[in-house]
Amino acid sequence: MSGSRTVTIGLLGFGVVGQGVWKNIEQNRSALEKRLGVHLSISKIVVRSLDRERAIQVPRQILSEDPDSILEDPTIDIICELIGGTDTALDWTERALKAGKIVISANKALICEHGESLFQLARKHGGHYLFEASVAGGIPIIKTLREALVANRFNLIYGILNGTSNYILTRMEREGLSFDETLGDARKLGYVEADESLDLDGIDAAHKVVILAYLAHGKWIQLKDIICEGIRSISSEDIEIANQLGYKIKLLGIIARDFKTNALSVRLHPSLISKSETVASVDEVYNAVSVTGDVVGTTVLIGRGAGQDATSSSVISDIADAVSLLKGTSSIDRFNEVGSLSDDEKRVELAKSEVLESRYYIRFKVRDEEGVLAKLSNIMAQYHISFATVNQKELSDGSALIMVTTHSTYEASILSACKDIKEATAVLEDPVSIRIFDPSTH
Repeated sequence: MSGSRTVTIGLLGFGVVGQGVWKNIEQNRSALEKRLGVHLSISKIVVRSLDRERAIQVPRQILSEDPDSILEDPTIDIICELIGGTDTALDWTERALKAGKIVISANKALICEHGESLFQLARKHGGHYLFEASVAGGIPIIKTLREALVANRFNLIYGILNGTSNYILTRMEREGLSFDETLGDARKLGYVEADESLDLDGIDAAHKVVILAYLAHGKWIQLKDIICEGIRSISSEDIEIANQLGYKIKLLGIIARDFKTNALSVRLHPSLISKSETVASVDEVYNAVSVTGDVVGTTVLIGRGAGQDATSSSVISDIADAVSLLKGTSSIDRFNEVGSLSDDEKRVELAKSEVLESRYYIRFKVRDEEGVLAKLSNIMAQYHISFATVNQKELSDGSALIMVTTHSTYEASILSACKDIKEATAVLEDPVSIRIFDPSTH
């Protein structure tokens, strides 16, 4: 390695991920530098407080509370934005890209909300914006889409993109626990974000779905324009019935493209998925992404979706790509080609959620009295919805749960029927509907 170039790196933020990047570079420095053909030097780390106790100890002289120590330093080749959020992170990222820097980010919310403008900045000023760590932690899904499967058009990408929700659903299934009981354990283990809505309401996973939709189809989609539902309404009864019917309940991100109509469906919601599907067997905090291309067929990637080592591994992977860019040996830089969409990408249109066609599982809590099921069936029939299966469970308070699955119908029909059913006097709570996802029909 004598005489090799030194690549200097600045870390904006030194929390869990930043400390993981430092730790894993130091532990694997010899092999990593041999593979890359350069020396790696983390020369400056910006932190909120110099006095904070940290699990990873670094030389005091490289720590700073001043972001300008990195953003204004012309000797730093690569800047890793690891602070999270969309305010300060946006300002610092824009400044770095305007300076023509290579910026690496694990910030899925920032990319989802501002990715298009950030890629334009990178292109305009000769910088680069890399973000492998923003989606599915240690699973190299971004590299898979942009490099390994570059010859493909993708008619379906779907999977589990949030480890916390998958852990909760796994525990509910295995142990028959309620949602609240399992959530308590997840909190104790530190699996839940400080802002719990990110995990429980699907926002974290939806950010990732938006990013994947752009990578696969060249279209930026606003979070407000897609179906985004979390797991708070899932009950142990839902999981039990799903199991009896041969399904598991998973929080799935789904990106489906109809190349005949150029309609693109992008959504994030709980789904019943057949136990025979590989993704259904992925439990605990693991993530899984299934990618179906027109050339390669279906590929499934499984791995840890979060955590210090998984996420820092992806950051270091981007550092390796950045080194290739600096050395002039990188052949792919698709993400800075904003504005250069193919004719195929320009034609794609986001499908309206109302026209989504699927089978559904619906749970009703009703008074346990004669004729209730017939009333429900009559209302559903008005919207051309027919039952495929019916299960009923009597409760100790004089109420009952009626749990049905339907034949294939439209989202708009289900919404209208459930609205009318809520007004029926025998119905005690809002109906809960969960889509049944079949990859062969998506």
